[in-house]
Amino acid sequence: MSRIFNFSAGPAMLPAEVLARAADELLDWHGTGMSVMEMSHRGKEFIAIYEEAERDLRELLGVPANYKILFLQGGATLQFAQVPMNLLGGKAAADYVVSGQWSKKAAKEAQKYCDVGIAASSEDRNFTYAPKAWNVRPDAAYVHYCSNETIGGVEYHAVPSHGAVPLVADMSSHFLSRPVDVSKYGLIYAGAQKNAGPAGLTFVIVREDLVGQAAKGTPSVMDYKAQADAQSMLNTPSTYALYIAGLVFKWLKQQGGLAAMEKANLEKASLLYDFLDASAFFANPVAKEDRSRMNVPFTLRDPKLDEAFLKGAAQAGMVQLKGHRSVGGMRASIYNAMPLEGVRTLVEYMRDFERRHG
Repeated sequence: MSRIFNFSAGPAMLPAEVLARAADELLDWHGTGMSVMEMSHRGKEFIAIYEEAERDLRELLGVPANYKILFLQGGATLQFAQVPMNLLGGKAAADYVVSGQWSKKAAKEAQKYCDVGIAASSEDRNFTYAPKAWNVRPDAAYVHYCSNETIGGVEYHAVPSHGAVPLVADMSSHFLSRPVDVSKYGLIYAGAQKNAGPAGLTFVIVREDLVGQAAKGTPSVMDYKAQADAQSMLNTPSTYALYIAGLVFKWLKQQGGLAAMEKANLEKASLLYDFLDASAFFANPVAKEDRSRMNVPFTLRDPKLDEAFLKGAAQAGMVQLKGHRSVGGMRASIYNAMPLEGVRTLVEYMRDFERRHG
């Protein structure tokens, strides 16, 4: 069976080379006679997998030595609570930028732990732009934002001014899609299932001076310091997901690293946005300067044609193009593993669909 073009927002498609290697190693990893799924997380074999994955991730992102890298569970959604539990440090307030559904959920969850100030919001225009003017309180423990909103397709392409308050970023849906200056952040977190591996694994990159101030009553598995001291193995980690992520890191290095991935992602996104901008039949609602390179929402002029569009796309080998249930329309997620050929196929299908129904 030939592979389809999977435009899912997550869990998303993985590089075919990674899947092929994982298949080759499924029953017998490097002559051990067992699968990675069967290994003890305390054994030398898995420790080697873990250590290599951490080294490769640190190299890809240029993570400074004074930052800890944690491989955790619970998805990015658990970080909505874990961040305030660990970073408030006795302070009563934290600020949040609300630029879409995910940052809105993060702010709501944080209200259980502290006074949440809304430093900026784009809800006034239905989350179709990234607010740049942030009003961050100097006494806030941190300011949190989602640098790429998966649902709305809004991306920050630069870090806005926020004063001396530590910056926390949910990078789930564009993690490893481009170079990032990690030193600008106090903490970065991301779910793996967009660009870096299967669901079940979450990356946390946190500056050392922010570790070790968890609030009283924080469960041990949610304490960054406890997890850092245990090399993310306070309990059994998501071993197989971590192994796959390690293979993805190797694949990214083979592609030329994150600068090369950014170039490829720009080409894919430009191809799709250029078509949308030239079309009178399809439209993208996001401000041009804030468009996501990873998640491209679009609508048809006549919503009654949505089902026909999706059916025809599936017949042409393209799936998961339906928009999020909260906003409707369509969405093409074009993460690192989506080849340029996939975007070209989508654009040609859209052009033909417009010709037949426009």
